[in-house]
Amino acid sequence: MLFSGVFDLPWWGYVIVALLLTHITIVSVTLFLHRCQSHRAIEFHPLVSHFFRFWLWLTTGMRTREWVAVHRKHHAKRETVDDPHSPQILGLNRVLWGGVFLYVKESAKRETIERYGDGTPDDWLERNVYSKHVVLGLTMMAITDLILFGLLPGALIFITQIAWIPFWAAGVINGVAHFWGYRNWPTDDASTNIAPWGIFIGGEELHNNHHAYTTSAKFSNHWYEIDIGWNYLCVLRALGLAKIKRIAPTPHFVAPRPVVDAQMLEAIALHHYDVLVSYARSSAQVGANEAAARQTMAEMRGELSTFWERSLISRDQLLAKLQDWCRRAEASNIAPLVEFSQRLRSYA
Repeated sequence: MLFSGVFDLPWWGYVIVALLLTHITIVSVTLFLHRCQSHRAIEFHPLVSHFFRFWLWLTTGMRTREWVAVHRKHHAKRETVDDPHSPQILGLNRVLWGGVFLYVKESAKRETIERYGDGTPDDWLERNVYSKHVVLGLTMMAITDLILFGLLPGALIFITQIAWIPFWAAGVINGVAHFWGYRNWPTDDASTNIAPWGIFIGGEELHNNHHAYTTSAKFSNHWYEIDIGWNYLCVLRALGLAKIKRIAPTPHFVAPRPVVDAQMLEAIALHHYDVLVSYARSSAQVGANEAAARQTMAEMRGELSTFWERSLISRDQLLAKLQDWCRRAEASNIAPLVEFSQRLRSYA
C-alpha cells in the first residue's frame, strides 16, 4: 500500500494533483502573505487565516514574519542596492534562478525582520509550531504525498510543491516582473505586468499594477486583465470570510471646474497615475518638429508631479501652485496641453 499509494492514478492524474496542490499554495501566498499580511488590504476570518498558515507551513517552510519583512523592504528600497532582489541591480539571471537564495539571505538579517516585520501573527501556534518547527511541516507533507500517491509519484509531487514558490515567486515574479513585460502605470521602479491573465501565479503576474496601487486587494486594473486571486476574494467575501479594506481608485469625472479648488487637488493626488498616463498621451500629440512645445510639455510634467509627492509646503501653497499651473497650461496655445488642463479640472 505504501509503495503504490492509496490512489492509483494515470500519469496525467498525478500532474493534475500537483497543479492543484501548488495552486493552493500560490493562492495562500498571494492572498494571505502578500495582500493580507504585507499590505493590510484584506481581513480574513480566523478560520481562513489559520488554514493559509497551516498550508504554507506544510508546503513552503516559510515564516510569515520573514516573508512579510523581506517583501516590505523590497517596496521600501525598490531598484536600489538595498532592494533584496532587484534584477535591475543584481541581474535577471541571478534573481530568476537564485531568487530563493536571495530571500534566505535577506530573511536572516535581524534588522530587516525587526524593521519591516511588524503586525504578523505572534500567537502560540506561530511561536511553538509554525516558526519553531519548519522542517516538521515539510516532513509531514512529504509523508502524506508518499502515502497517498506512492513512492515515485509522491516524491515528484512533493518536489514540485517545494520548488513551486522558490521558482515562480522568488524567481519569476521578483525577476521577470521587474525586467520584461508591459506597464500600465509609470511607477518609479521597473515593475511590469508579465501577462494580462493573472491565473498561473494567482494574479501576481500583474506586478506593475500592484506597485502602482500597493495596498489594493485587487491587482487587475483594466477589463482585459484577470486576477484570479481577486475572484477568490470575492467568493470569500460573499461567504462572510473576508473583508476587503482597499482597492485601487477608479477615476471619476465631472464637468470641468471653472475654479481650481481643494477638491481638485485631492482628486489628482488620488488618481495621479491616471493623470500621468493621460499627460503622456497628450504629450505624444505634439509634433516632432514642435521643439518648443515638447520642451514646455516636459517641463510642466515635472511640475505636475509635485502636486501629489510629499512636500514641505502647505496645502494652500500647493493649491496656489496648481492654479498657476493650469493658468499657464491654458495660456500656452499648445492644444494638447490646453485640453489636458481641462481634463485635469474634471477629476472628481
